[in-house]
Amino acid sequence: MTPKSYLNQAYRLEQRIRLDKEEIEQLQALSVNVSSPSFEEHYNPNRNTEASFMKTLEKVWKYQEQLNQELDLLMSLMMEIQSVIASVDNVDERLVLTYRYIKNYTWTRIGDEMMADERTVRRWHNRALAHVVLPKNPTFIEIRRKCPQMSNNTRI
Repeated sequence: MTPKSYLNQAYRLEQRIRLDKEEIEQLQALSVNVSSPSFEEHYNPNRNTEASFMKTLEKVWKYQEQLNQELDLLMSLMMEIQSVIASVDNVDERLVLTYRYIKNYTWTRIGDEMMADERTVRRWHNRALAHVVLPKNPTFIEIRRKCPQMSNNTRI
């Protein structure tokens, strides 16, 4: 794993958490919609007697558990990344890494914050990556493409 891919993990994890929160909000909106009863007379012994919104509530609960696990992972990864960035000696390089990987700033915004042009910021960034020392057992998150028990949305 390269230092750049290691540091980029926090951004990807934040994206996953944001998408999970949106999915929970959608499921919660679905759970408050209760379908009307059918008054037709027909007997089906195999019919599901559980309310349809209960399945949605169960999905919300499972999704919230997953979100809590991802939040815990994000917090531990952020603390780990902050300690890796803090180990870089040069102040400018450390600031570039913080703005880029902790605050997710664009190159232009980093240049504005540091009063330097984008080219200089990129040069500091490349130098900083060369000075980054990864921990012995770095936290590594897998890229989740799809959550099978939830929706068919693609996940990062």
